[in-house]
Amino acid sequence: MLNTALKYLKYYITSVGPHGIHSPFVYELATKILPDKRPYEGYKQAETVRKQLLRDTTLINVTDYGAGAGNDGKKLYQRTVKDIARTSAKPPKFAKLLHRLCAHYKPKYLLELGTSLGVSTIYQATAVATNHPTNYTFITLEGSDSTATIARKNFTECGLNNVQVGVGNFDGTLPLYLKQFPQLDYVFFDGNHRYQPTIDYFHQCLPLAHENTLFVFDDIRWSDEMEQAWEEIKNHPQVTVTVDLFFMGLVFFRKGQAKQHFTVRF
Repeated sequence: MLNTALKYLKYYITSVGPHGIHSPFVYELATKILPDKRPYEGYKQAETVRKQLLRDTTLINVTDYGAGAGNDGKKLYQRTVKDIARTSAKPPKFAKLLHRLCAHYKPKYLLELGTSLGVSTIYQATAVATNHPTNYTFITLEGSDSTATIARKNFTECGLNNVQVGVGNFDGTLPLYLKQFPQLDYVFFDGNHRYQPTIDYFHQCLPLAHENTLFVFDDIRWSDEMEQAWEEIKNHPQVTVTVDLFFMGLVFFRKGQAKQHFTVRF
């Protein structure tokens, strides 16, 4: 906890506001997207689902293939739905940012790694559905069948019929589902918070990225391994612009733009 606080203090001291940004592209992000306080309709839908989940005392079986997995590559345990919602769902501040990113950049081909109960997915998908009511592809991957089942129910109740849920270990499911995309406009990496899987998933998605693609990496300071992965991604030759928001990192592939890294206060 103390280590995270010290890291945040360093981030806060070194981060800049809009007036310290000399890139028009990132300046737009810092002035139009990050501080946007408009009450988007998708917020209400997602938070209604979150409140329902936080009251759900159902005990479910969970399969974890991520950082909490054992030597056999997975961990099986039981948790209540409300406990999963409390600890795994993105806090509103960052979930709303995901919505605004999708609303602003208008991706049509989206991939999410780490569905959980679907709250963050709803935030993103409601923005996409506003821009492209039926003409979009959104695939979200989840390791545990029990949480994926609840997420599917939430998507149906929100009218998000274009969202497809893939279930299983990402090592096996990601290559299969990538074949369904002609390109990737947006990817949210929020599963298996370890160095090697994060780098592997990044490289698997990279061939489908283009000049206007946005990759969003969650929990970039969750562990030393995630910090190592973030540094490697920042330095990749295809990456041109990165934005560090402390808990979350944004990656852009804009051709013809000088390679720059920004630490922006959020």
